[in-house]
Amino acid sequence: MMDNLRTAANSIVLKIIFGVIIVSFILTGVSSYLIGGNNNYAAKVNDQEIGRAQFENAVASERNRMQQQLGDQFSELAANENYIKSMRQQVLNRLIDEALLDQYAHNLHLGISDEQVKKAIFSTQAFQTNGKFDNDRFNGIVNQMGMSADQYAQALRNQLTSQQLINAVAGTDFMLKGETDELAALVSQQRVVRQALIDVNALAAKQTVSDQEIAGFYEQNKARFVSPEQFRVSYIKLDAANMQQNVSEADVQSYYDQHMDQFTQPQRNRYSVIQTKTEDDAKAVLDALSKGADFAALAKEKSTDIISARNGGDMGWLEPATTPDELKNSGLKDKGQLSGVIKSSVGFLVVRLDDIQPAKAKPLSEVHDEIAAKVKQDKALDAWYALQQKVSEAASNDNESLAGAEQVAGTKAVETGWFSRDSLPQELNFKPVANAIFDGGLVGVNGAPGSNSDIITVDGDRAFVLRVSEHKAEAIKPLEDVKAQVSDIVKHNKAEQQAKLDADKLIAELKAGKGDDALKTAGLSFGAAKTLTRTSQDPISQAAFNLPLPEKDKPGYGVANDAQGNVVILALDEVKAGTMPEEQKKAMVQGITQNNAQIAFEALMTNLRKEAKIKLGAIMEQQE
Repeated sequence: MMDNLRTAANSIVLKIIFGVIIVSFILTGVSSYLIGGNNNYAAKVNDQEIGRAQFENAVASERNRMQQQLGDQFSELAANENYIKSMRQQVLNRLIDEALLDQYAHNLHLGISDEQVKKAIFSTQAFQTNGKFDNDRFNGIVNQMGMSADQYAQALRNQLTSQQLINAVAGTDFMLKGETDELAALVSQQRVVRQALIDVNALAAKQTVSDQEIAGFYEQNKARFVSPEQFRVSYIKLDAANMQQNVSEADVQSYYDQHMDQFTQPQRNRYSVIQTKTEDDAKAVLDALSKGADFAALAKEKSTDIISARNGGDMGWLEPATTPDELKNSGLKDKGQLSGVIKSSVGFLVVRLDDIQPAKAKPLSEVHDEIAAKVKQDKALDAWYALQQKVSEAASNDNESLAGAEQVAGTKAVETGWFSRDSLPQELNFKPVANAIFDGGLVGVNGAPGSNSDIITVDGDRAFVLRVSEHKAEAIKPLEDVKAQVSDIVKHNKAEQQAKLDADKLIAELKAGKGDDALKTAGLSFGAAKTLTRTSQDPISQAAFNLPLPEKDKPGYGVANDAQGNVVILALDEVKAGTMPEEQKKAMVQGITQNNAQIAFEALMTNLRKEAKIKLGAIMEQQE
C-alpha cells in the first residue's frame, strides 16, 4: 500500500486542481504533521512545538466549522472579542491534547498497519464517487491540501494511532452481571403509596393579615414589585421586496455583452501522458511511438504514473485552470500532435494532445431569463439602497419627528403600544433593532421623545428608521398599587406554614397509631393506593423514593409538596422489586460504562498535562 501511495505521490495527475473540498477532520487532525515548529510557536509540549501557522490554520478551520453550523449568528459572536479569544484558547488546548496523546501513544509503542491505513482511506466518503473509492478524487483532494499521498497516509496513521489509544482507554470500563442485576432492580423498583392532600389555597382563603404584616412584607421584598422599563416606538420599515423594477430587453442585452465571460465555456483539451523516471526511458518511449507503437498500450506498460496508466495515459478533459504547467508549455496545438521529452517535477513526460473543444458561449436565448432576474434584482437593490440613503438623510435633517422620513419613504410611520425588554413587538424583533431601542441612545430626558435612529439594516433585505416616542424607567410599584397582591402572598405563606405544621402533627399521630381519628378531625383521608416508579419526575414520586423502607406490615410516612404547591402526607405501604427488559438493561449499562470511560479519559488527560512541560509561545502570552 505504501509503495503504491509513494508512487502516486509523484504523479502528474496530482498537479490537477479539482477544487476546494472541506474535510474537517483532516484539516485539524493532520496539521501537526504538516507544519513544523518555528521560533514563533503557539505552544511547546515536551519540546514538541505547535507552530504559529499550525495554530492559525486550526483556528481558521474552527471558524469555518462554526460559520457553517451557526450561519449569520456566528457573525454576531465573531464581533465579540472575548468570544474569539476563548475560541482560540480552546483550539490551542485541543492541539496540546493531540500532541500529548501522540507522544503517549508513541511511548506505548502503539502502531497502525499499512492495511489499516489503506482501509481508512478507502472508506472515507470524501474520496468516493457513487459509493466507491475514486483515485482521481483522492489525489485531487490531497493535492488541494498541499500534501503528497505519503504525507497524507502518515498523518492519517498518526490520527488512527491516537484514536487507538482513546479506544483502549474507553474500552476498559465494564460492569459485572451481579452489579448490573442489582442496579437494574434498584432502578426499576416501585413504591405503593397513599396520599392525603392539605389544600393550601383553601387554607389561604381563611387567613387574615394586618396592614402591618402587609407593609412589613412589602418593605422586605420590594424587588418583587418592580414595574419594568417601558417603551413606545414609532418606526418606518423599508423592504427590498417592495422595490419592483422594470427590465428592458436592452438591459438584458447590455448585461450579456458586458459579462460574456460568465456565459462562455473556455477551451478544453484532452491529453494522454506517459511518465518515466529517467530521460533515457522517455526517449525510448518516444522512439517506440515514432515507430508505430500504440500509445495506450505503451502507457499501461511503461508509465510510472499508476493513475493515468490504468486509462492508457488518458487524463480526461482539462480546462486552462486545471491544466499543469508542463502540459500548457508543451507547445501542442493540433489533435494527435506528440511532444518531445518534457522534464517535470515528477520525472520525464511524453505527452499527446488527443482532442480539442473550442471555447463556446451560451446564446442569449438560453440565459435570457437568468439575466433578466439578475438585472431586476440588481436594479431593485440599487433603488433600495438609494431610498435608504434618502430616508437616512431626511431622518437626520428633521430629528424632532419622522415626518421628513415619512415623506421620502412614501409611507406613514407605525407606532407601537407599550412594551418592555421582554415583550418586543414581533415586527421589531431583530437584534440590531433591539440594540438601538434598548441601549439608551434614543431615549429622551424624563420620558420625552428622543432622537431618530440611523438606518438599521436587518437580514440584508429590510431596514428600519425609528424613534422612541415615549419611555418609562424601571420603578418600584407603590404599596397602594400592589396591596392586594401582597396580601394574597402573605396569606398563602401563612397557609403553607400552617399546612406543614398540621402535616407534621398528623404524621406524629399516625406513627402513634392514632392517625384515623386525627385525619377525621382535620377533615382529611388517604386516597387509593398508587404505584409509583423511580423514573417519574413529579415531586410526589421523588419524595416517595426518598422515604426510608417501611417496617413489615406497617406503613412509613412522610411529607411532600405537589406540583400545585399543596402539602401532601404520604403513606408508603409497600416497596416492590421491578423488572427491566434486557434491551433497556443493556442501554443502561452502556450509558454507565461510557460515562465511566469519559471520566477515565479525562483523568488520563489531566495526568498527562500535569506531567508535561507546556510552555506558551509569545503569540499566546500576548493574547492573554
